[in-house]
Amino acid sequence: MRKLLITGANGQLGRELQTILSTGRAPIGAIDASWTGVEVVATDVDELDITNARAVDDFVAAGGFDAIVNCAAATNVDGCETNREFAQLLNADAAANLARAAAEADAVLAHVSTDYVLAGTDPMPQAEDAPVAPNTAYGETKLAGERAVAELAPKHFICRTAWLYGTEGKNFVRTMVGLGRTHEQITVVCDQHGSPTFAGDLAWEILALLGTENYGLYHVTANGATTWDIFARRIMANAGLGCEVLPVTTEEYAAKNPASAPRPLWSILDNKRLRDTIGDKMRSWDVALDEFMRTVEL
Repeated sequence: MRKLLITGANGQLGRELQTILSTGRAPIGAIDASWTGVEVVATDVDELDITNARAVDDFVAAGGFDAIVNCAAATNVDGCETNREFAQLLNADAAANLARAAAEADAVLAHVSTDYVLAGTDPMPQAEDAPVAPNTAYGETKLAGERAVAELAPKHFICRTAWLYGTEGKNFVRTMVGLGRTHEQITVVCDQHGSPTFAGDLAWEILALLGTENYGLYHVTANGATTWDIFARRIMANAGLGCEVLPVTTEEYAAKNPASAPRPLWSILDNKRLRDTIGDKMRSWDVALDEFMRTVEL
């Protein structure tokens, strides 16, 4: 590996990738020594508009990249419902643009996707062969992006994740800490299940995958599962905040927020293919969260 392109570099995952590539370490551990000396080109929309096919073709062709990690996405679930055209452009069309350019350059493409491509109704952890059945514009456009990458880029890794948080940017952890400092009580949904995942752990696994030729679809989330309200209570406890977290059901939340897009009740992914190939080094969600809150200023 000589040269790596990161798109969506200003987001949570893009930032974590840059950090561990520059330091050589993530909380999981050191990254492989093969990443030493690799040139990293970090871009966001100001440097490269990945929705512009010609711009992507030209940039990748001129760059001499061995690998691309696409961290860019329209992730506002409600916003995708109200602006499906934009969601399609960034989640699907841009992924296709990168896949075509990667194939032409004989580069590897790692593309990040989401649990929202699944139905979210099965309480069992879902492995990579689970049937897809998105029921939101976000999920549908992300699935279209997955399919474009799989079809157009022979050397690809598609990494589905869920409930992501990181050291920078807007996320559930930061939101809860902010609310906990200004409120005595908050309400949080109690019947949606998932695995809060630290973006630095996901970044470590993506880099590990890029060192192999085990191309294909992977689930990459923290191990273990919880609910949003329990997640919120642990955040409050770690932050030393006395804010009380009151549980509400999805039905109760939807009644008060009728414009909100549906959320999956079950977002627990099974990292089966990681275990079967390079090994699953993802930490338990609570262990990762506790360390994150000990070491990051919020």
